[in-house]
Amino acid sequence: MSGAATTRIANRAAQRDRILAAARLLFSERGPDSVTVAEVADEAGVSRATVFNHFGSKHALLEGITEDVLGDYTVILRNALEAESAPVPALIRSLFDFMGSGIEQQRQFHRAVFREIAKLTLGLDAGGPGQLARQSAVELLEKLLQRGQERGELSNRFRTADLATAFDSLVFGTITHWLYDDASESLGLRMARAAEVLLGPVESTEASRDESLPPVDTPHLTSGSRLTDEAERLRGVRKRG
Repeated sequence: MSGAATTRIANRAAQRDRILAAARLLFSERGPDSVTVAEVADEAGVSRATVFNHFGSKHALLEGITEDVLGDYTVILRNALEAESAPVPALIRSLFDFMGSGIEQQRQFHRAVFREIAKLTLGLDAGGPGQLARQSAVELLEKLLQRGQERGELSNRFRTADLATAFDSLVFGTITHWLYDDASESLGLRMARAAEVLLGPVESTEASRDESLPPVDTPHLTSGSRLTDEAERLRGVRKRG
């Protein structure tokens, strides 16, 4: 590939990131229903046509955000799967902890879009990018849980698929309740309890409970921090304007 082609691809990716960051910023402030594509374009410093070039509609823009959020989820699951020396129960606790802290730091954004993300991933758009990303994440999660069962770290009394479903239900349920019903205590504490609800009946040893949580944010990095930095840059531009 020529240098010019590589530059074009990089510029297009950067432009897409800028549009998504602008959408995240506006959606977190006013909610998706109150934001127009023209406003996203203005915030990103591009034309309306450029937004439609990347995303054919506001619905597609939401799909792009959903794909990015679930892409980050897939990344941390892949990181956990590659940490072969770490006990699986400790990795499960670390996943709950990492997701809880990340969403708590960006509560306004997630409160604005989490229900839309759920709609796009729970079957309302069959075959869409959100649902496909979710399926990929479920496959990685099942592999991780299966490893725990094969090692004797997790009980074999339950099917791997059922444990994955329970994991998903606890994660989505705990986050949804905290975002929309009761944020009187930190999401981190609630996610820690949710992890114990999942692991309590199935963990075969208590050894991993005393270990420090293994990191799940490396070696593969999520896009969330990149888009958050871009959104902060856009906020700075707005203030200076």
